Amino acid sequence: MTMEITERRIKVCDVFENYENDDEEGVTGYDDRLDIRPKYQREFVYKDDKRNAVIDTVLQGLPLNVMYWAKTGEDTYEVLDGQQRTISLMEYVDGNYSIQYDGNSMNFSNLPDDAQERILDYELFVYVCDGTDSEKLKWFKTINIAGERLTDQELRNAVYAGTWTASAKKYFSKTNCAASHYGSNVGCEGYVRGESIRQEILETAMSWISDRDGISIDEYMSRHQEDQTAQELWSYFRTVIDWVEGLFTKYRKEMKGLPWGLWYNELNGHTADLKPKELEEKVSELMADDDVTRKAGVYEYLLFGDEKALSIRAFSNRDKRQAYERQKGICPLCGKHFELDKMQADHIKPWSEGGHTVPENCQMLCTQDNIRKSNH
Repeated sequence: MTMEITERRIKVCDVFENYENDDEEGVTGYDDRLDIRPKYQREFVYKDDKRNAVIDTVLQGLPLNVMYWAKTGEDTYEVLDGQQRTISLMEYVDGNYSIQYDGNSMNFSNLPDDAQERILDYELFVYVCDGTDSEKLKWFKTINIAGERLTDQELRNAVYAGTWTASAKKYFSKTNCAASHYGSNVGCEGYVRGESIRQEILETAMSWISDRDGISIDEYMSRHQEDQTAQELWSYFRTVIDWVEGLFTKYRKEMKGLPWGLWYNELNGHTADLKPKELEEKVSELMADDDVTRKAGVYEYLLFGDEKALSIRAFSNRDKRQAYERQKGICPLCGKHFELDKMQADHIKPWSEGGHTVPENCQMLCTQDNIRKSNH
């Protein structure tokens, strides 16, 4: 069937009937016929100014953006788009926050009767969508929630909604979830960028474990959609964080956001030859080295030996000119003369052997000899 969309006008007071907000376990209203926060939706993320703007818009009788509900039964629905605005209204009517009204801070019960009536009688403009799950989810991916764009992981949660997603959110996405606190030093948020409530920690964990299995995040979620728990993901994530903290015993801000899980996968967790005490000494030394311009690259360098990760400071144009004139344009390796723009600066004593990026350690090599030297 082709998805049908019908227009309806529904009063705030009708949506508020038997409204219940069980925090992150679910939000319902419309006399238990409306699932305001379906399991795949994000938690409430509106800031106070946006939340208050919703109430102000309603009090002025101005139109809110259209909302979308999806039919789930004969007379039951779930909010496809409009959760943030709906909860803003319901929470205010329920007396859970105040707004500025005529220069005073007022919750709903303090408002004049006519203002209360304007809110309760306000008609929400709702499109009700009726179709297959795939049609509704496809439509869900095309719409935004009052300017709060969905993240890629929030969209995936919609497409692969099921028991696994519900379990994964408990570990990685709820306020004060287990993942946000895991880690003996600074919690996992010291190693992972993003907010749990916006699914960003979950997405990072997903990117790591799907890389381990050689598949995409979408494929991993598809395979595990009907699993009863996300215990495998949670155990794997803890293993990665434990591995990082076991190797690098002192936390530094440069560790945040590095691809730890990808590195763990590449090494298969085999780093027995790396000693934590020696690693800390090397980290400290490299962090203090002025020639290391990318401090976050220290960890990749120590794990894989890739000097490029450090972005060693380059010689200045002045250093290059002085070395070129000193050499009279002669490449010391092949003995041929070249113009300056045909030569490249090189450390006489390599940085890895203690050579620094200083004028006296600079030599100019022809392009071909510099490439040959770099490859050895």
